[in-house]
Amino acid sequence: MSAPPRFDRGHTDDLMSFLAASPSPYHAVANAAERLEKAGFRQVAETDTWDGTAGGKFVLRGGAIVAWYVPEGAGAHTPFRIVGAHTDSPHLHVKPLPDMGAEGWRQIAIEIYGGTLLNTWLDRDLGIAGRLTLRDGSYRLVNIDRALLRVPQLAVHLDRSVNTDGLKLDRQRHMQPIWGLGDVNEGDLIRFLEEEEGLAEGEVAGWDLMAHSIERPSYLGRDRELLAGPRMDNLLSVHAGVAALAAVSAADDASLPYIPVLAAFDHEENGSQSDTGADGPLLGTVLERSVFARGGSYEDRARAFAGTICLSSDTGHAVHPNYTERHDPTHQPRANGGPILKVNVNMRYATDGSGQAVFAAACEKADVPWQNFVSNNSMPCGTTIGPITSARHGIQTVDIGVAILSMHSARELCGADDPHMLANAMKAFLES
Repeated sequence: MSAPPRFDRGHTDDLMSFLAASPSPYHAVANAAERLEKAGFRQVAETDTWDGTAGGKFVLRGGAIVAWYVPEGAGAHTPFRIVGAHTDSPHLHVKPLPDMGAEGWRQIAIEIYGGTLLNTWLDRDLGIAGRLTLRDGSYRLVNIDRALLRVPQLAVHLDRSVNTDGLKLDRQRHMQPIWGLGDVNEGDLIRFLEEEEGLAEGEVAGWDLMAHSIERPSYLGRDRELLAGPRMDNLLSVHAGVAALAAVSAADDASLPYIPVLAAFDHEENGSQSDTGADGPLLGTVLERSVFARGGSYEDRARAFAGTICLSSDTGHAVHPNYTERHDPTHQPRANGGPILKVNVNMRYATDGSGQAVFAAACEKADVPWQNFVSNNSMPCGTTIGPITSARHGIQTVDIGVAILSMHSARELCGADDPHMLANAMKAFLES
């Protein structure tokens, strides 16, 4: 038998609950806010005047959350320590006119969001979740967490070469899920959701809805040393960031040299260019208002930003045992090997040597191992909110994360110890 886990599986158990309860970015930020409120944070409205008192505060905007903790005695020019992440994951997004069908099948019209692995959504029981906008301008979160939709694959008898030539999916023709039989009636889906939520017919004026797999997160393997679940890219980092920020604030240490911050954005998977994305003004506005609320000037703002560092946390690629040639031969992160430092000389990641030193110090303080990740030179490298944050705000940024398999699948895989190691490293970074 293998050795018992070194790190707390209670954190991973809680991550599993967080993943299951967060089928959309809107649910993710609501759950993050609930955890922070239990830790003593309070929500502040962007339309209100902010005060400069000590303590924890957070702002919610759509599928994004920015939370920060001001220790007693913090000056107007006190720098920030930021953990950055994103709340969105590749998925099947419901179109504005959702009701469609063919040959007696009722279907839902979907649009592909982000760079999802399309085949992982086939023959999988799906629910619907997201946000409803009501006629009075209020919002209602909705989560139909039962088998409602399914994207059926073509039988092998009708595609004899699928196992030799590969599966070829047309994003428009082949990915529309079925949800019943009969005639197509305009408005059926929204009327169904209104009934589910106890709303009057016609009360829903707008919607942001997406399909999600209803299969629960679970431990995997003989010794349960792996974790399988949906949306780990990148709710794993959001959950770790919430846990780290709550733990730092709970210490209530007036000697904290920095103001710890969590910034979890939406729309990373399609470029971050929105009012809730990392390429929008949300983070900069919150940080500036925090400085000014504490009586600071533009000079204080400039001093604070100059001393600020951000850990941009997003999942990366663990070495795949069936495709080792796709990875760099000297940089091969492994599951349960600790968080990864992500480097790309062409600035697809924002890490430099100085950032490496910051991350290494945090991991040493937390007593967790860490690994290096660099892409194979022959393979295009992905990117994160890191370079965007660095360039937009002039903030030193370090790209990190957890190594996983099946990234952008409807169900991903990581080491069961890695989430807690990441959270411990984040905590050490925020408080050191």
